[in-house]
Amino acid sequence: MQSAISLNVDGNTLRGMQHWPDEAFLGKPIQSFPAIILFHGFTANKLQEHRLFLKISRRLCALGIASFRFDFSGSGESDGDFEEMTVRKEVQEAHAILDFVQSLPSIQRHRVMLLGLSMGGLVAGIVAGERPQDVERLILLSAAGNMRELIQAAMGEHPPERISPILYDRDGDLIGWDFYDDLMTIDGFACAQPYQGPVLVVHGTEDQAVPFAIAEQYCNEVFPGRSKLVRIEGADHTYNRLDWEQQVLDAIAAFVVEG
Repeated sequence: MQSAISLNVDGNTLRGMQHWPDEAFLGKPIQSFPAIILFHGFTANKLQEHRLFLKISRRLCALGIASFRFDFSGSGESDGDFEEMTVRKEVQEAHAILDFVQSLPSIQRHRVMLLGLSMGGLVAGIVAGERPQDVERLILLSAAGNMRELIQAAMGEHPPERISPILYDRDGDLIGWDFYDDLMTIDGFACAQPYQGPVLVVHGTEDQAVPFAIAEQYCNEVFPGRSKLVRIEGADHTYNRLDWEQQVLDAIAAFVVEG
C-alpha cells in the first residue's frame, strides 16, 4: 500500500511517498486513518540514512497509521535548488503538506502527527507551535533546535565576505546566504513552545552533530511535563547501527499507540 505522490507548493513540485494501512491486515473495516508526516533533515531526503523513514513508515502502517514523507524543495527528487533552501521555506512547505494530508477524505483530520529528524525536527517543532490544534502528537529525532547556534559556530565570529549569494559548499550542497540570514531570526525552542500536546524526544548520547543536551532542553524547558525523552545509548546523529535503529522504531511505535 505504498505509492508515489506529489504536491505543488509555491511553484515547486514536492515529490514524496504515501503509505496506507492494509485493511485486511487490521481485520476490520476502517474508513479513515490517523496519519503521520515525516520531515527529513539538512541535506537529506525522504528516505534518510539507511532508509530509516521508510522503515518507520512501514512499522506505523502495520499499526493502522498512514504516513507521508516528502522531499523538501531543493532536496531529493523535488523541484528547486538547494541553495534556495531556508528554514522558513521548509516551514511553509511543511504547512502545505499538513494542509494536504488533512484534506484527504481517508485521513482523520484531528489525528495527524508530525515527526522530524535533525533540521526536520526543528521544522516539525515550529509547525506544531504555530498550529497546535492541528497536531495530535509530535516526535523529535535528534532535533536541531540549536540550528542557529550550530551555523553561527561553523561560520565563526566573522562570517566570510558576501561576494556571491553562496555562503559555502557543503560536500556539493551549496548553502546560500538567505539560509543564514533567515536562520539568524529563528529561535526554534521559542517557536515550538506553544505546542501543548504529547511529545516524544529521541536522541543518541554520542550525537556529534546535535549534542544530547539539546534533547534535554526540549524536554525540560520547551515541553516540560508533556514530553518523554528516550536515550539511545552510544548512538550517533542518525542511528547508524541496527540495534540503535530498532530502539528508535520501538520507541516511536510505543508512543503512537499510547492512550
